Amino acid sequence: MSRDLHGVRHVVLDMDGTIYKGSMLFPCTLPFLVQLRRAGIGHTFLTNNTSRSKNDYVRKLRHLGIPADADDIYTAADATIDYLRLHLPDVVRVALLGTPSLCGQFEQEGFAVDFESPQAVVIGFDTTLDYARLCRAAWWIAQGLPYIATHPDLICPTDEPTVLVDCGAICAALNAATGRTPVVLGKPDPKILQGIARKFGVPMEAIAMVGDRLYTDIALAQRAGAVSVLVLSGEASRKDAEAYTPPPDLIVADVSELGTLLQVETGA
Repeated sequence: MSRDLHGVRHVVLDMDGTIYKGSMLFPCTLPFLVQLRRAGIGHTFLTNNTSRSKNDYVRKLRHLGIPADADDIYTAADATIDYLRLHLPDVVRVALLGTPSLCGQFEQEGFAVDFESPQAVVIGFDTTLDYARLCRAAWWIAQGLPYIATHPDLICPTDEPTVLVDCGAICAALNAATGRTPVVLGKPDPKILQGIARKFGVPMEAIAMVGDRLYTDIALAQRAGAVSVLVLSGEASRKDAEAYTPPPDLIVADVSELGTLLQVETGA
C-alpha cells in the first residue's frame, strides 16, 4: 500500500460491483456504512450512469435497504451541471440528449431543455434516443455551440443478450457527423471528484475513491489525487490490479475488509 488511510475523512463509493451487484446488495455493505458513520467518516455514492436521475438512485438504494437521500449521491449529471455553472454560467437552455429522468433533473436545477434556441449541447446516456433529436443536436454542435458529454462510457454493462449503447458511443456518431469532440466529464475525469470535494469541503487527499474498475474508478482517484481503493467484488481481478500501472493504493476483497482497515487506521 503506497498511501495509508489515516487521513481519510470521506469515502466515495462506486455502486454496481462495489456495494451491490445488479439487484443484490452485498451482505457487507450495511455493516460497512455503519462503521463509516461510527468513525465520523462521510460517504458519497458515485455513478457515471446518467440514464437515471439522482432520485431514481435514491429509490433503488432504499429498495436495497440503504437509507440514502439525494445528498448522498453524486452522478455524472451533477458533474455536468456543476461544470455548466462554473464554466458557462450564462447557459440556461440546453439541447439535451437524455432520458425524461435526466431532463427532469436538469429542469429541477433551473435549466430548460430546448432544441430550438439552445446555448449548449449536452449528451447523456439516452435510452430513449430519437433520430430527429440526434440530428438536431448534431446541427447545433456543427454551429459551434459548447458540446459536453456527461461521461465517456461506450457501453453500459448488462447481463442481457444485447449491447447497451452508452453516451460515448452516441458521441462517436455525433463526432463523425460534425467533426467536433465534446468536453467529456464523469469518471475518470477528475472534475467529478473535485465536485464532491467542494460540496463537502474536504481536501482531495482526505478522500478515498473505492470501486471495482481500474480504468474508471482507480484512474479517477489517481488523476484527482485521492486515495485509490480497488475492491475485488466486481470487474477487476487481483491479477488485473497487479498488472496495472501505477497500482492502486490499496486492494481489498470487498468493503468489509476496507472497513476493518479504516477502523485500525482511525482507531474507531
